[in-house]
Amino acid sequence: MKKTERVNQKKRTRAELLRTARQLIEAGGHPSVAEVADAAGISRATAYRYFSTPDEMVHEAVLDAVADGVRLPDSIAVSGTVEERLDEIVGQIFRMVAANESVFRTFLATSITSDTQLRRGGRRIPWLTEALEPLRPRLAKDVFDRLLYGLSMLTGIESLVVLRDICDVDPQEGERIVRWSAQAMLAKALAEETSTGRK
Repeated sequence: MKKTERVNQKKRTRAELLRTARQLIEAGGHPSVAEVADAAGISRATAYRYFSTPDEMVHEAVLDAVADGVRLPDSIAVSGTVEERLDEIVGQIFRMVAANESVFRTFLATSITSDTQLRRGGRRIPWLTEALEPLRPRLAKDVFDRLLYGLSMLTGIESLVVLRDICDVDPQEGERIVRWSAQAMLAKALAEETSTGRK
């Protein structure tokens, strides 16, 4: 029982550090581990046992914030077409990124400038793979992978930065563009399937 209590306490401490880090990031900061510990009311020594660098903490805070936010609704997961599945996931990811734009911009900057070369989060790949799963038996592996990787360029902070900073479109129009682009990529992959005669 005591071991379980210790494990639960560690989970709560970690969750509180990540929650506090996210609040500070959303306010436009790039907090140190010590600053997060102070704001959370947790000792600095304890905080450093969980996160050795600010970059690591930022990375985890972003991933933690979105871990449970994106999923196919049961109705679409069970009976939706691949077009519907993809449209739902792409739209959800875009809205999630737009709603957390400052956090993701901080994470993007951190991943570019970090000396530790943090690997960017790869959550979009599993999300997109699930959406495209009905196509796997129908598409050649190289076509499926090309579609998956192409779609991954549409579903992250990178696409939002291009649409907002370069194209000067608002988030609503940005979402329409991303969803349209995803369907165009899907149509191209299906057309390749038809032209090669793959069943």
